[in-house]
Parts: sequence; structure tokens; C-alpha cells
Amino acid sequence: MIHLSFALAQAAGTPPPWAQYAPLLFLGIIFYFLLIRPQQKQRKEHESLIRGLKSGDKIVTSSGIHGIITNVKDRTFLVRIAENVKIEIDQVAVAGLQKSDSKDEES
Repeated sequence: MIHLSFALAQAAGTPPPWAQYAPLLFLGIIFYFLLIRPQQKQRKEHESLIRGLKSGDKIVTSSGIHGIITNVKDRTFLVRIAENVKIEIDQVAVAGLQKSDSKDEES
């Protein structure tokens, strides 16, 4: 009799089976909104930047090289980095557009 009442009391106090997965689900949602979603947004912005580049744009590569696009090819850019010096880089190597300084515009 004692075992039966103990079993009933224990069964009444146990949480539903889905409740043990609730913290894991909560962490998954937090992980998505703090890490995955912003990274996807940044990737889409970078892809649209790459598609919009054209000859004459001043760019900065991921390795820090500054230059001007002289030719846009299918998967690469031809970039002038100095007088009579051109390099061909992959499109994914472009980190962004070069920020224009007022000093560059004066010279």
C-alpha cells in the first residue's frame, strides 16, 4: 500500500515529457537569433555588394590591398593597385568598397 501511494505521488509530480526538451529548444532559438540570422544577413549584403561592383570602383580586398577595378570578369576582377600594376583577384576576395577620404579627393 505504501509503495502504491508513493508511486502515485511521484507520478503526479513529474513534468510532461516535452518539458525536458524545452531548455534545449530555448537555447536553439537564442542561438539562431544571435548567431545564424545575423551571419546570413551579412552574407546576403556581401553578395549584393559583389554583384553591384563595376569598373572604376575603389575596393579593399580581404588581405588589405586597395585598388581600382579595371575589368569585371565572370568570377574575377582585374584590379589596378599601382601605376602599370594590375592583379586578378577572385570576387570573394573583395571585403568592401574603399571609404573615400577628403585627402584622396584633393590630390
